[in-house]
Amino acid sequence: MTRDGCAVALVSGASSGFGARTAEVLAERGYRVVALARRGERLLELARSRPDLPIHPLVADVRDPEALREALDGLPEEYRDLSVLVNNAGLSRGLSPIQTGEPALWRDMIDTNVTGLLNLTQLVLPRLVARGAGHVVNIGSIAATYPYLGGNVYGATKAFVHQLTLNMRVDLQGTGVRVSGIAPGMARTEFALVRYDGDSERADALYDGLTPLTADDIAEAVAWCLAQPARVNINMIELMPTEQPFGLGFARSAGAARHDHDS
Repeated sequence: MTRDGCAVALVSGASSGFGARTAEVLAERGYRVVALARRGERLLELARSRPDLPIHPLVADVRDPEALREALDGLPEEYRDLSVLVNNAGLSRGLSPIQTGEPALWRDMIDTNVTGLLNLTQLVLPRLVARGAGHVVNIGSIAATYPYLGGNVYGATKAFVHQLTLNMRVDLQGTGVRVSGIAPGMARTEFALVRYDGDSERADALYDGLTPLTADDIAEAVAWCLAQPARVNINMIELMPTEQPFGLGFARSAGAARHDHDS
């Protein structure tokens, strides 16, 4: 807690989508929020759009551990005593089958979704252990469990997040630090736009005839995990649109299926 009694939460990937909305929701629930991302102008836009909320923009790249360390060391006093870490930063690049995939895109996903998560966790987790309390929420994906065409390396990175979350629970037993994982299905954010390299027409077409999850749904799931009594640890939440079946494709109202995914 800070001197005024407010807990401090750090949310990575907070410049858009799940991260931006999670930062807002947690601030609305009484947290001081450190909103971390690479895109400083988007973070400033977030903070300026909600001047009523205690949101502190922090510009850093999770792939750069030294930059992260410097950024965290430079936090204002009222945002230093972190008690919550939401590991949300992540992306998907490309949709090719593994045999024709691009190694540069693989590295981008691994560096962000795996190494970036580890970089930030390594810096924040000792602070939570030292205070004898805290909560880490890792944002994964149903792609960790349900494979789909072209989801190879992305799904593998999210399987890493899923398994790491479970193993963190074991490692942190007795420390007072809780660990939760949230695995969303198809959701409408900028995720598809990044996957399709800025092709907005293709990204928009993904949602035709469907009602996907929203950033609000994920933010509320994060807040619910954090709101449980200290005796309760939510291990994993998996949430999907009602219209999204297990396995490949999405059901359409006309009964057709599609093999593009945003999850």
